[in-house]
Amino acid sequence: MIGVLGLSRRCRYDWLKRYQTQALSGLESCPAPGAEAQVAAAMEAWLKATVVQSTPLEHGYDTRLGTRDMLAALLPKRFRVEVTGGTLSGHLKKLGLSYQKPRYRAVEQDPQEVALFLEEKFPLIQRLVEKRGADMAFADEAGIGVSTRSGRIWGLQGQPPEVRVTDRRGGYNVLSAVTGQGQLRYSLEAGHINSARYGDFLKQLLKGRTRPLILLADRASFHRSGEVRAFVRAHRQQWRVFFLPTHSPELNPDEHVWEEVKDKRLGKQPIKNKRDLKKRLQSTLRSLQHRAKRIISFFHLPDTQYAAVNV
Repeated sequence: MIGVLGLSRRCRYDWLKRYQTQALSGLESCPAPGAEAQVAAAMEAWLKATVVQSTPLEHGYDTRLGTRDMLAALLPKRFRVEVTGGTLSGHLKKLGLSYQKPRYRAVEQDPQEVALFLEEKFPLIQRLVEKRGADMAFADEAGIGVSTRSGRIWGLQGQPPEVRVTDRRGGYNVLSAVTGQGQLRYSLEAGHINSARYGDFLKQLLKGRTRPLILLADRASFHRSGEVRAFVRAHRQQWRVFFLPTHSPELNPDEHVWEEVKDKRLGKQPIKNKRDLKKRLQSTLRSLQHRAKRIISFFHLPDTQYAAVNV
């Protein structure tokens, strides 16, 4: 039988030897050992440290966004080993790394101001919330235009598919506020938002409310105007307003409303004109209002989980 299979004499004796020393288990098939790994443990340690602890700027690149091909280009300089970016992908995943969208942080941000807010100011605000039996909300505003677009599509390599869109201008400014209990309130404005318009939104937030409201927002000029301050003072028993650290949008859970609306919904829809945008925008925001768990998730992200303490 072995002769019929065309096996060599050497192979036959190898099988007999394995049977004599290991019995039937010695005849079981084993995966081929494959080529010797080019990326050793020391190289993997360097790769992880390079990704986690440095930026491409430190390696001579004019960008802060690193790629696997950049790492592949750096390896020969460090270890005299040449590999492709594709080969590195498996090693990077093995090291617990992935290619992902970064969390952008303003260079103007003051780390000491952020630390003071998180460690001292916000705990005081929480105690005020508990003492007053109040609700806490985070507010923000954003412009959403007819030409808002996002997303990707499959197509032939080197031939990006054509998607017909409008080049008309126009849009809406949206004011919104979210709570850690999953509530969303919003208001659309066709024009610019000023102190008077923001004051109207604050009145809308108080309407039908039985508990005091503690509101946190950024330091936009109309948030701090004399008109708004006067309104807050006039309703001091119902209302308090505090400000987030400057240049720190990542601390505001309400920022993720815009990511949900722009990137995941409207940016992928065939918006025809401003009227169509308004219809779709209202539909999207109403839909999000009924997804309390999704809104609550905005309070459990790395930069916003500080605000979920009382949830």
